[in-house]
Amino acid sequence: MATAQAHGPIRDERALGPTEDLDRQPDGAPHGVVGLTAGFSVVLAVLVAGMMLTGHIIGVIAGVIIALIAIPVLVGGMRKKAASNRDQLHPSR
Repeated sequence: MATAQAHGPIRDERALGPTEDLDRQPDGAPHGVVGLTAGFSVVLAVLVAGMMLTGHIIGVIAGVIIALIAIPVLVGGMRKKAASNRDQLHPSR
């Protein structure tokens, strides 16, 4: 009785096409940057919501100012980080 061999997700470099790379992230966006963006966005949202829920006018104004300044800074910083970490040899489709 012959044993069946599994042909599951194995790493066979010979089966790759000329433009395929198993090490690249398929969507082209560095996943670490995506995680950082999500984490910082949640922290920023909690901070601004907490400031606004205090009910004090100074907290509300400070929350709006932080949101108006921090969101563009966050987006710009993450865009630069993604551009520097993006796989230039194998861009996504």
